[in-house]
Amino acid sequence: MAIEKETLQWMYRNMLTIRYFEERVAELFAAGKCFGFVHLYVGEEAVATGACANLRKDDYITSTHRGHGHLISKGGDLKLMMAELFGRRTGYCKGKGGSMHIADVELGILGANGIVGGGFPIAVGAGFTAKYKGTDQVAACFFGDGASNQGTFHEALNMASIWKLPVIFINENNFYGISLSQRRSMNVPDVAARAAAYNIPGVVVDGNDVLAVYEAVQEAVKRARAGEGPTLIECKTYRYRGHFEGDPTVYRPEEEVREWKKKDPIPRFEEKLAQMGIMTEEQMKQVREEIAGKIEEAVKFAEESPWPSPEEVLEDVYA
Repeated sequence: MAIEKETLQWMYRNMLTIRYFEERVAELFAAGKCFGFVHLYVGEEAVATGACANLRKDDYITSTHRGHGHLISKGGDLKLMMAELFGRRTGYCKGKGGSMHIADVELGILGANGIVGGGFPIAVGAGFTAKYKGTDQVAACFFGDGASNQGTFHEALNMASIWKLPVIFINENNFYGISLSQRRSMNVPDVAARAAAYNIPGVVVDGNDVLAVYEAVQEAVKRARAGEGPTLIECKTYRYRGHFEGDPTVYRPEEEVREWKKKDPIPRFEEKLAQMGIMTEEQMKQVREEIAGKIEEAVKFAEESPWPSPEEVLEDVYA
């Protein structure tokens, strides 16, 4: 499949942006500057990047508690995201939502969600809206392997199937729901196998290969825009850090972690870009330096932003 040079370069920049943002957040959280729980996306960058490379600004996404990668990939503002993590009033949710509840409706980001499986009905609602209005918008619903055992998963797939809604269900299977292995939580090896129950396509891809994700989602988006209904895509991937920052990860064998790090999506993609003649090592170095600078600009913005005042505590809470 031919992919435009600009798209390939965007993918690289985006994956690096996610990685650098998350690594910096890990440092800031350890220093006590970020508040609430933080669930990092390090290792899974290819999924959000490959998926969102197929989406337009007016398309929708629903995210999860591990949502920074999705938000960045859909065009989220790094400064507003960082300010939200710092609890500052300049953040996306004025410092009240934290990591798990960032939203930007103007970009089609219908919110990260602290409730496991909470994004399914929202994505189906967005898909229904697009079909009802006769637009060709799509909704991409990101979720983890643990969420596929929730009732909302099955209800959403059933409704999207019978109404042929333009929803792409994107499973980020990192093999652990907190500390519970997927092998112990479901009796099928692939989450995508569950698509058969709803008579929709179920696809399994290497979630650490950004091009494989891109191609699978591209096909699903084409089907959705053409009125052919939803697709379930399972991306096999791995989170390098714990379920949350501070998680000791004693439930994962060290050898397993080492093996997955050998399949790191960013070095793999760098090698492909070099082989394809898309970017040189010097160009990649320049991109790394540029992105590192932008992350520090976001941190500076957050640190210099004001705190919410006590008088604002009930604003945006009640309708």
